Amino acid sequence: MMLRALAALAPAALAMSGIALVLPASAQQAPAIPGVDAPELARLGTHPVGVADVEFVQPGQADPLSEGATPAIVDRHLPIKVWYPAATPGPGTTYRAALPGENGADVAFTVPGIATPGARAAAGKFPLVILAHGYSNVPEALSWLGENLASKGYVVVAPAFRDPAISNRTPAAAAGPLARRPLDIVFAAAEAQRRARAGQGVFAAADPARTVLIGYSMGGYGVLTAAGAPLDSKLAAATRGVLAPYVTGGAKAGDMRVADLKAVVAIAPPGNLRGTALWASPGVAAIRTPTLFIVGSQDHVVGYDPGVRTLFADEVHAPRYLLTFREAAHSIALIGAPPEMRKTFWDEDWFEDSVWRKDRLLAVQAHFITAFLDRTVKGDAAKGAYLDGLVPNSDDGVWADAPSGRYAGYSPGAPASTIWKGFQPSRAKGMSLEYRPGS
Repeated sequence: MMLRALAALAPAALAMSGIALVLPASAQQAPAIPGVDAPELARLGTHPVGVADVEFVQPGQADPLSEGATPAIVDRHLPIKVWYPAATPGPGTTYRAALPGENGADVAFTVPGIATPGARAAAGKFPLVILAHGYSNVPEALSWLGENLASKGYVVVAPAFRDPAISNRTPAAAAGPLARRPLDIVFAAAEAQRRARAGQGVFAAADPARTVLIGYSMGGYGVLTAAGAPLDSKLAAATRGVLAPYVTGGAKAGDMRVADLKAVVAIAPPGNLRGTALWASPGVAAIRTPTLFIVGSQDHVVGYDPGVRTLFADEVHAPRYLLTFREAAHSIALIGAPPEMRKTFWDEDWFEDSVWRKDRLLAVQAHFITAFLDRTVKGDAAKGAYLDGLVPNSDDGVWADAPSGRYAGYSPGAPASTIWKGFQPSRAKGMSLEYRPGS
């Protein structure tokens, strides 16, 4: 199935990924493969991709979801999916996962992938990325980003947090992800860094001194916390005491940080959960790591302004970008709905936006995340041209000498064009990109 899924891959992307296949075009395409109208940096990188499944175990953890007067102390088991640059091309894979349906029961689905399970890792040391999914979600729904970044020379570690069903709206259920998301992210980063330093398995390819955090929705809350935003004291009660030692002023508040952090990407992160503030003063102003915020202007789950735009404005001590998809809502970071998830509105609404094509949303995000990480983490100064000096409103770009007609070439950027660099002339529409330097 994975081999067939590569049939629709653009020739340029095939060349970049080292894959050459001639297969039926009717099969579902792997979400990591950008479409023909994707911006320039969305294309796959030069590395084939491998994938491995491992488990991290953190002993002696308070379980906010356990029964009883106080949370039980248990070993916390985290299934981990690792995408990494591989030494040689392989046949790809089919991911199998499930998301809770409207009644809470799991609905199973499959996702085609370009990664090959167990492939030998490429030689070299690559930045380490921790990729955190949203409430009640799964890593496989972010495979588009994990695989895409791995092809470009990143080791991507994606924990499965095993949240309660999102349809369970009780405070007790919310206590689980609220408590465990930042704790799990900090632990997963430290454990991946430890294994990298020890040269264990696929982690030997990771450079722990260049660590990146990427989080979507609840994962965005987690990565901003792990980057330094201090937890509000109210979260102690909201998490049955699990976060009490870690809130501002707590004995372990200083432990809620990821070491060697070089960049943060927060996609649709909440600033509060069901009315509960997440961070104490100074909030995200405590973060000093370069940050890319991504959001839809009609995100009514976490809010836009006030909301993610507020977080962007408040993170005053870090250089940061805000990429806005005008009229998009909250479901901007997951793959397009698999066939199995198109039978009910609830299932499809996990994945699809009402205005934007999903493959378009993912391609634009891949483009900007690549530019941001390559420049910030790898020191590739040339990628700055894809981020800096752009007209804030993509609709305002002009390319006077652009070839007429249905032209597929990319804008060269300034000074020849103010159309966003790397975008086709007719495709830089409906977005804004803003930048603020840190103080």
